[in-house]
Amino acid sequence: MDIKNKIVWLTGASSGIGEALCYELNEAGAKLIISSRNSEMLYQVKLKCTKKPMDIHVLPLDLEKTDTLPEIAESALRIYGSIDMIIHSGGVSQRSLALETGLDVAQKIMNINFWGTVALSKAVLPSMIDKGAGHLVIISSLVGKFGTKFRSAYAASKHALHGYFDSLRTEIDPNIKISIICPGFIKTNVTINALTSDGSKQNTMDNAQANGMPARDCAKKIIKAIESNKQEVYIGGKERYSVLLKRFFPTVFSKLIRKAKVT
Repeated sequence: MDIKNKIVWLTGASSGIGEALCYELNEAGAKLIISSRNSEMLYQVKLKCTKKPMDIHVLPLDLEKTDTLPEIAESALRIYGSIDMIIHSGGVSQRSLALETGLDVAQKIMNINFWGTVALSKAVLPSMIDKGAGHLVIISSLVGKFGTKFRSAYAASKHALHGYFDSLRTEIDPNIKISIICPGFIKTNVTINALTSDGSKQNTMDNAQANGMPARDCAKKIIKAIESNKQEVYIGGKERYSVLLKRFFPTVFSKLIRKAKVT
């Protein structure tokens, strides 16, 4: 797939991996719809893009408010008349022990990361089916493949994305592609904004995140995976090999992950 002139709807575009993707997609010549809750930050991102500002449309949304998303999707489809690709980069992380985390906090994480993504995909898919082409890109996480400390609800939401979209891939036209992207430690504000046990933000940067891959480097790898129609890809440093360790040596992995420093 050639990104140039493709109509791409990008959620989570006001910061982190989503923001980095916005700049890279703009450089590649894509026509963009950029979304997140913070419209002011979205306009700041738009101003930093170097090519064709008229090809970047700001469309605020709140992934937690799933009942509003079908109508917002209709608005997105009207901007250019169609959508070639939707990149689901919006989401929230977690830094709290499972037994200390309120059910309302866990539900909030699931609503944003899983149900918001599902609702937008279901709203956009009929138009892709009608034209016989499209691409859904799901920004998951390495913890969509395994669990670790302080991320029980977050890992659950990412595991759910894999189950849902792997199943969906078997049901729809093969000309509609689905790519699941699994980043590891990427240097963004994701840990600063991560929810703690009572739903408040952590407001600190994890060391592992601070020393992670730069977001722009991650974005470049994501675009390369999209252009190659990869079904699933792991991005990051040595932490990405944990997926293989879990698959082939689950007992060893379990012992190591219990002791691992994951913050």
